[in-house]
Amino acid sequence: METRSNHVLVGAVVLILLAMLAIFTVWIARFGGTEEHEYDIFFRQSVDGLATGSSVTFSGVPAGQVKSISLWQPDPQYVRVRVSLKQDIPVLRGTTATIQGSFTGTSTVSLDGAVKGQPPITCPDPDPNKVCPLGKPVIPTKTGGLGAILNSAPQLLERLSTLTERLTGMLSDRNQASIAGILDNTNRLSAALADRGPEIAATLAQTRVAIAQAGNAAQQIGELAQTTNGVLANDIQPTIQNLNGAIKSAQASADTLNSAIGDARPGLTTFSKQTIPQINQLVRDLRVTSASLATIAERVEQGGASSLIGQQKLPDYKGK
Repeated sequence: METRSNHVLVGAVVLILLAMLAIFTVWIARFGGTEEHEYDIFFRQSVDGLATGSSVTFSGVPAGQVKSISLWQPDPQYVRVRVSLKQDIPVLRGTTATIQGSFTGTSTVSLDGAVKGQPPITCPDPDPNKVCPLGKPVIPTKTGGLGAILNSAPQLLERLSTLTERLTGMLSDRNQASIAGILDNTNRLSAALADRGPEIAATLAQTRVAIAQAGNAAQQIGELAQTTNGVLANDIQPTIQNLNGAIKSAQASADTLNSAIGDARPGLTTFSKQTIPQINQLVRDLRVTSASLATIAERVEQGGASSLIGQQKLPDYKGK
């Protein structure tokens, strides 16, 4: 009986010591461990490959792990993923979360996009339930990686189907025959070009010579233009100066003529208003005098000079 009681006592003491050692180890681990922060992420996409304990990275650096995954009851379209991150991870405003898949089937949560100088993502004091519905800060999401490909898979399949239908319509028997004809014509054209190879080479050589001659002609034209500019600058300048002097002299003569016309204008007015009417009257008087002289000459011619003094004789009257 005493031996059995001693064994029970020793066993009890050993169990107590082991329990104390375990408690001390856990206390030391908590004391020496780093504090972690929890965040909620609401994904509106499939989280296939993501499981509890999956790793969380921040710009490729291990930052924590996934604590739990569940559907969000208010809106089952969203999947709530709660992650636990190290205390020193800078989860600032602008940080976004994406699901990075892999060919092995496992997925990870990737965080990036933190903006320098922005405050950390926290739950505000006035209304925490509006921004943090489950009491934890929420990290926004963005579609990326395989998730973006999977989300756009229906559109890609539809476009591939449309493209396949168009290719099928384009590769009909009629179009295939047309394409075969085009290829035959292309082969003939290639053969003709190959046969005309020497002629094409000679044409290219002549073209090069023509281009060289055109370059020389352009150079000569440039030199001629420079010579013309020199002639215009040296020889034509005196002529232009003489022409300018002649223009000035002509201008002075025109001014003098204008002055003379201005001075003669009163005399011309008097001549037109007085002298010309008098000349007209004189011309009329001369016409009258001329007519009278013509009459006198006619009388002298018919009756002699006496006809100007005496009266004209009446003709003798003879009775029957």
